[in-house]
Parts: sequence; structure tokens; C-alpha cells
Amino acid sequence: MEKNKKYKQGSLLKGIDSPDDLRKLRRSQLPQLSKELRQYIIDIVSEKGGHFGASLGVVELTIAIHYIFKTPYDQLVWDVGHQAYGHKILTGRKNQFPTNRKYKGLSGFPKRSESVYDTFGVGHSSTSISAALGMSLASKNKKEKSKQHIAVIGDGAMTAGLSFEALNHAGAEDTNLLVILNDNCMSIDPAVGALKEYLTDISTSKVYNKARNKAWKILGKISKFGPNAQKIAKKVESGIKTTVLGESNYFESLNFRYFGPIDGHDIKHLTQILKDLKEIPGPKILHCITEKGKGYSYAEKGDTTKWHAPGLFDKKTGKAISSQDKKNPLKYQDVFGETITELAKENLNIIGVTPAMLSGSSLNKMMAKIPERTFDVGIAEQHAVTFSAGMATQGMVPFCNIYSTFLQRAYDQVIHDVAIQNLNVIFCLDRGGLVGADGATHHGAFDYAFLRCIPNMIISSPINEHELRNLMYTAQKNNHGPFSIRYPRGKGTKIEWRNKFKELKIGKGEKIKEGDDIAILSIGHPGNFVIEANKKLEKKGINISHYNMIFIKPMDEKLLHRIFKKYNKIITIEDGCLKGGFGSSILEFMSDNNYTNLVSRLGIPDNFIHHGTQEELWKECGIDSITIIKKVKEIMNKNRISQAG
Repeated sequence: MEKNKKYKQGSLLKGIDSPDDLRKLRRSQLPQLSKELRQYIIDIVSEKGGHFGASLGVVELTIAIHYIFKTPYDQLVWDVGHQAYGHKILTGRKNQFPTNRKYKGLSGFPKRSESVYDTFGVGHSSTSISAALGMSLASKNKKEKSKQHIAVIGDGAMTAGLSFEALNHAGAEDTNLLVILNDNCMSIDPAVGALKEYLTDISTSKVYNKARNKAWKILGKISKFGPNAQKIAKKVESGIKTTVLGESNYFESLNFRYFGPIDGHDIKHLTQILKDLKEIPGPKILHCITEKGKGYSYAEKGDTTKWHAPGLFDKKTGKAISSQDKKNPLKYQDVFGETITELAKENLNIIGVTPAMLSGSSLNKMMAKIPERTFDVGIAEQHAVTFSAGMATQGMVPFCNIYSTFLQRAYDQVIHDVAIQNLNVIFCLDRGGLVGADGATHHGAFDYAFLRCIPNMIISSPINEHELRNLMYTAQKNNHGPFSIRYPRGKGTKIEWRNKFKELKIGKGEKIKEGDDIAILSIGHPGNFVIEANKKLEKKGINISHYNMIFIKPMDEKLLHRIFKKYNKIITIEDGCLKGGFGSSILEFMSDNNYTNLVSRLGIPDNFIHHGTQEELWKECGIDSITIIKKVKEIMNKNRISQAG
């Protein structure tokens, strides 16, 4: 594929470089623009990759918002940002869009430093209502009475506690806040929980929808009622909702004016309703029914989870374009999914828990075979941790699978509900380290540092799939208390990954290679970069020792004493932040035991790393095999100079 390929733009889309250009169109032209925008997203994402279904599902909604509201003066906040591709294209980044999620290119999520139209940086879910409410109250304090604030949030993201907290607060404030509920019954996997059932009841109620349609017609002719129009409209609207939905619509019980549900793909109706809602003061919620993958038949008819982020695919056939070979190793997440299912068949106390990452974590493998012991709790990391803790008090062995970056959202629960009570919750932290194209919001950079300071916590990371399986086996064997097993995004290193289980000794590392010059201490997957570097160094006659520590806490102090007594020069390597991470723990050991060895640390520096391939980011952070070789040679050259001097 050509590096600088030009992508065809439709006749209307070609002329739009900002929402100001969009607003020059006639409303009758918006359906055609929707088709062109949708096709442009399909053309590029099929060849470049990225989040697909969610952005196709909000094409009409995106156009309607920018058409009716005066963005960026009016503040638009997207939740998560998976669905913001159309927004980026319409706000001056159309020609840059092929660089989306590429190294040094556009971010895959809204990003304040990228555009004034990206009013709030996102990536984790359920932040939009809180952020938009903060903006609206700031505008109120600045006497900006006409300024509007719009939060677009999915039904999946609405399950998080943060969303409920924001709704509770927003309902008590008199601000120009419009929450648009983008209801497609999905987050990445199908939505779960009572709220999902409630929204489904509303959206599928024939009685309510028939009454609602009549209400819109009445309200559309409201001017005939003269000076009492507003009072009559309110009675008609509330009467319909109360009669059909019962005495309390959930959102109206929180003091929101509720409108909908409406067809989120009917752009003419959308623009009219948004125009009307713009004139209504106070907090409002518009319930839109949309379809993930709308306008692309393979996504509409296929597995919506797969089409969330399908990778590269042939847009004509819908078939994946994969460089994967059947001989390639499995992804770590798939090894986890297979292993927990295997263990759970033998240990009937094992429970699988995940916050809305059933397929992403591969816990769907256990769900398919042991559904009664597998729980997707929705986008609710705090709940996932405390729910797991509750299970543990009753003698169950919960494997709580959370992406490293999302565990940050449940830090208090890890300390307060698990660690203080010394409960045997096994945290399987997927996507540890640099994850690639999702960028700064998704890198699992901080878990070593923020878990290491918690008493009772065991912290481990496998160098390969065999070690992952052995750690999972070890964690469920005895009541070890809180136990963290952290592994990266992507594939492992072994074709034959299904080893026979072996119980590991907690806090014990291993020697991978004996050498004479320098000792390299690794934790987790970067140990493979050391192995690769060592092979190249050996060819140059350089003999380096390599130790795979496996555990950060407790440390193998017996092994460390041997290392520090034998090697004056030591390198540590990790795919976590250098501040407070694995390397820091080695320096603490050195200081506590009065060693004066020279220790060099490789890891993620003290700044946020943006997006690119994992290989590009490993190189940028200096944790690839090439950097290891350079560091070894640099240390050896300094040693020669010192000896010569």
C-alpha cells in the first residue's frame, strides 16, 4: 500500500474543513453527507485499522451536533472517544485522518492538545458528564448564559459509578447541560445489568413509542396554544412519560428533562430535536437509539464485538487481512483465557470477574464453558474489585481480570477492600506496559509502582506463556492474599504454550544465563528482549548474565545478594514507569544493604508516552534489544576508560 495514498472524498465532504463549512449546507444535504462521511471512515479504517463500529454508529449524531451547536464555543465532550472519528474528520483533521493511531500521527481519541474542538481528553469511559458539568458551571460563573455543553455517552459507559455520581450532581444544578445517551446495547461486548434492561424496556415499548410519536406531533404544533404553550407542552410531555413509564422515569427522578428514545440515524429529526432542546434551559437527556457499524452490512450483520476494532479488513468482502500465521504464538490474553478455564474445571472455587472486557481479556472462553462462575460486571472497575473481595470472604478464589490502566480506577478498593483484609483476590492485569496505538490513556505504565507500596500484595510478571500459566496455577493453590499477575498486550513467545503446571515458590527468581561482565535483571516480557540482545552480544564475545526476577514483591533477596556480590555493574529493565517501579526496588535493596554497585535502569521515562506500534514505543523508551546492547557497550567502554585512567 502506498505510504501517502490519497483517499477519495465525496463531493460534500470535500468542501468541509470545519463545522462552519458544515453549517453552510442545507439540511436536505445532510443525509448525503452522512453517506460520504461513513464511506470515508470505512475506506481508511479498513486499511489503517482502528475503532470502527462505534464511529459508524454516530455519524448522523456527529453531523447533527456540529450543525446545530456552535462548536467549539459550545462545548462537546465525547465519552471514551472510540466513536469520535467522524468528529475528527469534520473538525479540520480530514486530510490527516489516515495517520490516526500511527506513530507521531493523530491520536485515536479526543485530545486537547490536538484541536480546540477536543474539549476534554478521553480514553477511559464514563467521564463525559462530570467534565461537561464542570464546564457548564464554569460558564455559568463567567456569565456565559448562551453557551451550551453536550456530553455524548454510551449506554455501556453509563453503568460506571462516575456517571451516576455526575447525574446526581447535575440534576441539582441549573446549567445548559445536554446529555446525549447513545444507546446501542453495547460497550465493547454487549451491555449488561439492570440499566441495560431498563433502557431496553423503554426503547422497545410499543405503547410508549406510539404515545411519544403523537406527543412530538402535538409539541410540533405547540404555537397554536398561545401564551400557555410552555405549560401545556410540559403537561403533555410529562403525562405521556408518567402514564407509560410509571410514576418515575429514572432520569427525571434525578431532575433531568428526558426526551426520547429517538432514531439516532434519522438526521432530519435529530437536527430538529437538537434545535428545540437548545432552547430549553436546565439539565436534559436525549435518548438516541443507534446501531454499531451502521451503514456497513458486514458490521451490521456480524459480531459487533469483533467489529468494535476489527483490524485491517477487505471492505468489499468484510474479511480480515491478517499477517498472523498459525505457527505464531498465542496472545497472552488467550493463554489466560484457556488457562483459567482449565484451572476452573479442577478448582470449583475459581471465579472469573471482569469489568466489561469479556472478549478483550479472553474471559469469554470461561464464560462459554462455565457461565455460572464467570461475571462481566459492566464498566465498573471499583465494583469488580470489591465484588471479588466479597467472593473471597466466602472462600471463593476470584481471578479479577482488569487492564492495568483501568485498575487505576479502583485503587482505593484494592487497598481498602482487598489488601487491608488480606483477601485472596488474584488480579490478572492484562495490557501491562506499552500497548501501542491506543496511546497514553491505555498504557499500563504505573501498576508496578502503585501496587508495590501496598502491604500484603504479591506482585509478579511472567517472561512467557509457561510462566503465566505457572503463576496462575500457583496463585490459586493456597490462600496467598492479594496476588497480582501482570502481562502485556499481544502475542507471547512459544508455539507450544500449554505446559504442564508447576507450582512456583513465591518471591523466587531464576538465573537464565551465567556471564562474567554485567548482570541484567528483568521483570516480565522485556526479559525476552534481554535474551535477544544476549544472543547478539555473544557473537561479539561479550558474556552477560541474565536473571528473570519473576516477583517484584516479595523480592528474591537471597538471589540479589549473590548478584550484588558478584557483579559491580547491574542493569534493570522493565516495561513500567521508572519512578517507583522495579528498578527503584533494586536501588532500595542496594541502599538498605549498603551496596555501592553501579545500577543503570531501563524503563518508561517520567513523561506520558503517546501512540505508535509497540516496537516503536519500546525503542522510544529504550527498552528494546538494540538499546540493551548499546547500554552494555556503554558501560563496558566506561569501565575500560576507568581502568586505563
